[in-house]
Amino acid sequence: MTDTPEESLFEAPPLAEQERMVEAILFASATPVTIAELHARLPHGCNAPAALEELAKRYDGRGVQVRRIGEAWAIRTAPDLAFLMTRETVETRKLSRAAVETLAIVAYHQPVTRAEIEEVRGVSVSKGTVEQLLELDWIKLGKRRDTPGRPVTFVVTRNFLDHFGLSSARDLPGLKELRAAGLLDSAGPPDLTPDTPEEDEDQDDMFTPSPAEEEN
Repeated sequence: MTDTPEESLFEAPPLAEQERMVEAILFASATPVTIAELHARLPHGCNAPAALEELAKRYDGRGVQVRRIGEAWAIRTAPDLAFLMTRETVETRKLSRAAVETLAIVAYHQPVTRAEIEEVRGVSVSKGTVEQLLELDWIKLGKRRDTPGRPVTFVVTRNFLDHFGLSSARDLPGLKELRAAGLLDSAGPPDLTPDTPEEDEDQDDMFTPSPAEEEN
């Protein structure tokens, strides 16, 4: 039995056409796009994961790539060509040493509570430090711990992963890579277990959150 014209209207377009549609959506989107969001925009019956897989292969080795960022996808500059974009990137705010340490602890120990951050750092975490990272959308509130007081936890955001070119938190670099990227100074990693507790406000030296700031 052959399909009627009405039934054919609900057939998904060929995979090559689905690739083109996914490419257009990713190119036009200012933020990474999830599979669910792609399916919501594509015609009925499209296979977004298959289209993404083929699209990623087509961009492999080129100046831009189709990359997974958390649970979403985006078109981004190839990592080895990121240096070409350095002068085009502008960071309007610098992070204090306290903010960099706090961000690193959240990234490597998430989900983590404020008390756990302070335990690792050995110093108090000021409200301003946490607010700055929340405002930058590099950390966000996670689930509450099932412990007395039900303290809130912190985790890194998709924006954090996107900013540093990571697919997931599992791709976080080691100390050598962090120094090479300008995220730690040459003096070495901060001492997170000082003998005498201090407050964040006593650590006023400024760190650079990305290589771009060294150009500005």
